[in-house]
Amino acid sequence: MTAPPARYDLTGRTALVTGAGGLLGRQHVAALVDAGARVVVSDVGLAQADATIAAVKEIAPAADLVAAAIDVTSQASVAAAGDDLAGRGIAVDILVNNAAIDPKVTSTPGVMHSSRFEAFPVPQWQTEIAVGLTGAMLCSQVFGGAMARRGRGVILNIASDLGVIAPDQRLYRQPNITRDEEQPVKPVTYSVIKHGLIGLTKYLATYWADQGVRVNAISPGGVFNNQDPAFVERLTRLIPMGRMARVDEYCAAVQFLCSDASSYMTGQNLVMDGGRSVW
Repeated sequence: MTAPPARYDLTGRTALVTGAGGLLGRQHVAALVDAGARVVVSDVGLAQADATIAAVKEIAPAADLVAAAIDVTSQASVAAAGDDLAGRGIAVDILVNNAAIDPKVTSTPGVMHSSRFEAFPVPQWQTEIAVGLTGAMLCSQVFGGAMARRGRGVILNIASDLGVIAPDQRLYRQPNITRDEEQPVKPVTYSVIKHGLIGLTKYLATYWADQGVRVNAISPGGVFNNQDPAFVERLTRLIPMGRMARVDEYCAAVQFLCSDASSYMTGQNLVMDGGRSVW
């Protein structure tokens, strides 16, 4: 019988993480490095990628990390990155579609809040969809397509608990605002993108099932990042475990989903939300 640690071992495999400069992106890179993978650390600019590399190197000095600037909204940029890596002899075995825009919910009293559905700006819709959903499709086309031609690979889409449930807009209400149309809300784009990623996961899992490519998603719950205490208190009341996630609590799940430990799992969405979606 194979020992459990061996099934998690990613030594000899290369992973690519998009949006690696973000809060969870950096954690995904660290998790994959810890499992032995070489990681292509990508973001829209090299500065963001280099910052993640520096942070990961502090805890794992021997980590094999490659920086890449990829605009996931651009088919040409994604294709060029694929060609560049291939020209350097780097084949991507694991793709983590993490790039996203997570709009911050704020409000200015006295005006129709632009996060509300009735006033939501079309350019913002297009920009956020382009990064969070179209970007995952383009990266899957290029890097997942190459995996399918080689007959082996893993794609992990980073969804959200709000890809499973609707936002509870009461979380974002401001007590000093009396008019509903001025209250901030979680924008429509976030839910649409995260639901879409789960749909993309199921589509690709069946599309490439006979070509050795497994595709799964993970839906994290809210991660504590020094948010407003009143917001944190309201949110934790909705979570059976009574707290938000720590920033490193998804690392082991990422290792599981990207390794042979999950070799008979595809087309699934692993929900890790402290139980919020159960209530």
